[in-house]
Amino acid sequence: MSSGKTNSLSCAQCSAVWRKTGATNCGSDPAAGLPRPANCPTETDRDIIEDSFRKYNGEDADARLARVAAMVEGMCYQKTPGEETVTARWTRVEDTIALAGLMKYKKIGIATCLGLLEETERLSEILKAQGLEPLSACCKTGNIDKLNLGIAEEHKVRPGAFEAACNPIAQARLLNKHETDMNIIMGLCVGHDMLFAKHSAAPVTTLVVKDRVTGHNPAAVLYGQNFYYKRLQKQPVLNLKEEE
Repeated sequence: MSSGKTNSLSCAQCSAVWRKTGATNCGSDPAAGLPRPANCPTETDRDIIEDSFRKYNGEDADARLARVAAMVEGMCYQKTPGEETVTARWTRVEDTIALAGLMKYKKIGIATCLGLLEETERLSEILKAQGLEPLSACCKTGNIDKLNLGIAEEHKVRPGAFEAACNPIAQARLLNKHETDMNIIMGLCVGHDMLFAKHSAAPVTTLVVKDRVTGHNPAAVLYGQNFYYKRLQKQPVLNLKEEE
């Protein structure tokens, strides 16, 4: 399915360098002089990189978030005195709580999938215990049938039955109305998560990524021994001509 052509922007190609050397130019001491691909943006788009980095040196919300995110990245590892090795000690939930605390966020919105209400309730209890104020909005809020989207009955999960449509813009607007400081995506479908992030007034992070087959662990598909990884290299997911 791959054309075999080199993309104009393809940092993924540095994985080959990593396999050979255990390191890449980005992320290593520049003095090491590790090789770069010909289309490395560190070289070809230096103006974009440096201009973007300057934005972190101010005092606005973006600059604060960049600094705090870097701090949290360091805090989530356990350092061993006298050794170079580090050990991860925090889960994503703990990372999220730490970032909220350091950013002085108080109201935490949760845009949740209907199928993850129990997990959202547990997360809410944790956030409350950590001194935060969780507010949650469900994807099916409004209970409007999918047919009102203009799709055919056959495109429902269960054709012939009432099936509520997801309403991610409403989720965002509800949380906007309550003036949340940050919002968490909790298992929204592909596309719905995009709409939610687009319409959210507060910064958005993702805690759970929807993947019905892998138990919400989409990275499992990317490992070489996984059946789905091999299948996706050989077969198209969707025959667009049949769908037209």
